[in-house]
Amino acid sequence: MRSARNALALHRDSSARSLSATFNVSLDFMPTAAISPQSSSLKRLIIGVCVLAFTAALAHAESWWNAEWTARKKITLDTTSAGVDLGGEPGTAAFLVRLHDGNFQFLAVKEDGSDLRFVAADDKTVLPHHIEKWDTLLNEAYVWVKAPADFKAGAAATVWLYHSNHGNAPKAEDAKATYDADTALVFHFSERGSAPNDATGGGTNAGNAGAAAEGAMIGGGLRLLPKTMVSVPPTAQVIWGEGGTMTWMSWVRFTAPKAGAIVFSRAENDKSLTVGIDSGVPFLEVKNGAEAAQRTQPGEALVPNAWRHIAVVASAGTMTLYLDGKTYGAVNAALPSLNSALQIGSDTDKGFEGELDEMSLHKNARSAGFIKFAATNQGGSEAAGKLLVFGMDEAPQGMFSWLEGGHFGIIIKNLTFDGWVVIILCAVLSLISWFVMIGKNSYISSLRKNNDRFMEQWHHLAADLTALDSGDDDNAKTLGGRVDTKGLRKLRKSSIYRIYHAGVAEIRHRLGKDASDSGKVLSSRTMQAIRATMEGTLIREKQKLDSSIVFLTLSISGGPFLGLLGTVVGVMITFAAVAAAGEVNVNAIAPGIAAALLATVAGLAVAIPALFGYNYLLSRIKEVMADMQVFIDEFVTKVAEVYRD
Repeated sequence: MRSARNALALHRDSSARSLSATFNVSLDFMPTAAISPQSSSLKRLIIGVCVLAFTAALAHAESWWNAEWTARKKITLDTTSAGVDLGGEPGTAAFLVRLHDGNFQFLAVKEDGSDLRFVAADDKTVLPHHIEKWDTLLNEAYVWVKAPADFKAGAAATVWLYHSNHGNAPKAEDAKATYDADTALVFHFSERGSAPNDATGGGTNAGNAGAAAEGAMIGGGLRLLPKTMVSVPPTAQVIWGEGGTMTWMSWVRFTAPKAGAIVFSRAENDKSLTVGIDSGVPFLEVKNGAEAAQRTQPGEALVPNAWRHIAVVASAGTMTLYLDGKTYGAVNAALPSLNSALQIGSDTDKGFEGELDEMSLHKNARSAGFIKFAATNQGGSEAAGKLLVFGMDEAPQGMFSWLEGGHFGIIIKNLTFDGWVVIILCAVLSLISWFVMIGKNSYISSLRKNNDRFMEQWHHLAADLTALDSGDDDNAKTLGGRVDTKGLRKLRKSSIYRIYHAGVAEIRHRLGKDASDSGKVLSSRTMQAIRATMEGTLIREKQKLDSSIVFLTLSISGGPFLGLLGTVVGVMITFAAVAAAGEVNVNAIAPGIAAALLATVAGLAVAIPALFGYNYLLSRIKEVMADMQVFIDEFVTKVAEVYRD
């Protein structure tokens, strides 16, 4: 399937180099000369529209971080009311990106995911990331990314996921830089058979390996049984001072309720801190010297075999226990001074029985917003989908980027050179037809308006036609002096006036210019000659009305055939590319066929408006022709009444 796509892409890339030249050729061969008298205006209009469209397209084009990456996906961290309200600032956080078939195309990237890059909204700042799991068999991946600097509560921050660079794109993972300096320890528990390693690179690694838990909350996890424990030797990163600050977080799932089960603990002499689940109820217990141990009040009991997020925050003499990002309990006790080993589970009868995943330890007291963000983002629930929103894959922005997006964007990207040629020809034909329809409709409207103005004056003149042989040419032209010079300029735009003028000129030629000879009459043959002259002018007026209408008929009949040609050629190319690749897959041929069908749509988009416009203009032309024919009959009849015995 990938080779079939590459074959189609190669054809498109080689064809695209000729697209601009084809566009220029189509303008040069555009038959504007036949659209008299508006041919020069039409060409100026088309060039102007093309320049404006090109300028607008370039202005719309967005920046692209690196041209070597051919695709990107928008990821939005939404902490607005439409997303997830964190209830506080998240601070400097790392977030989890879950990739699967529903939101990512694994076939489009390298098999090890080494071409992944995460870039901030400015399309310049590369965000550190590292991959916890990348499985091309199941098409599943877990990637940790450092949140951008503009990630705040009550706002939406953008992160661009760039991918699909099959050239020289080395791995750029940096687990240490993914976390801030206050993150002391992160265990992903994805080692499988070896001791858990600190993902921050701080060196606080476990001293022994626990049992691996497949299919945990996030990739691999740690499975604990009674009297089993994973011990983590202390380092400078995890020293706790008296009354200091600290945050501990982990995902926990127990298999059965057990009294006093210890999940995490740290003890030194008569000081200790213990996090556990007592008969299904989470608890935090703190002991500091001779003082009695303090323990959180019992709250909601958890159900077995369900993943829950537990966190502990120590600050300002108070220690708070969180469950799924919400406050669960608290004790009025300061953090004890401890520099002993960290213990996950217990080697006593109170050992926790269940699974852990994604345990982290922080030097500072993380905010409630930070805790809720981690619990929501990592949980994979419906809320996680609102917090982390994935967009569609995008291609590099080009001059037609404003057309791209969604299904239509896929069609545009798969359009072959042959399809572009047909679409450009259809666009030019459509532009001509629209210019003809608008221009012709405007011309007819102006013509009818001036015809009405002339007929209003003619009805006064028709009562006394002596002005036609008064001996004064201007008197006849101005309809017996009823029209001034300004009005005469308007009347000359009337087709009926031009017919009238031709008839008057013929009458004066027949009668002569001697106005005193009023006894002259016009014979039947002379009247036929006058009618023939006026009908000749009528024919010329009809030719003006019908000029350029032929381009509408060409659009109506030629547009669909051009579109069909583009579709047939596009389908042929698609199947030829599949045959060359030796694979048959609907995902490989569907975009090409969809793009080929776009040519037919373009042809219909030309023909349908042209058909409606043609019929509308034809009816208006018939009305104008009828008015002129009626005037000729009326004129000849009235002249015969005056100049025949």
